[in-house]
Amino acid sequence: MKDYIEKRAVEVGSYIVETKATVRQAAQKFGISKSTIHKDVTDRLVRLNPSLASRAREVLDVNKQERHIRGGMATKEKYLKLEHR
Repeated sequence: MKDYIEKRAVEVGSYIVETKATVRQAAQKFGISKSTIHKDVTDRLVRLNPSLASRAREVLDVNKQERHIRGGMATKEKYLKLEHR
């Protein structure tokens, strides 16, 4: 694996753990796709730093469980804005 990919995987994992970021937020921050973020955390990081990978995975699992709530809140806000026009 190339050095810059390994470095990015560790940076992504650290960012997710420190900020409790979603995959989408991490992808936007690093300018890469959501699938690359997922591969970095679930595949590459496991080989490089298993402890960090485990902590990042915990954050992503919580975010996955809560995503339906965030989606519902976003939809609610959207229609509230439309009502006030």
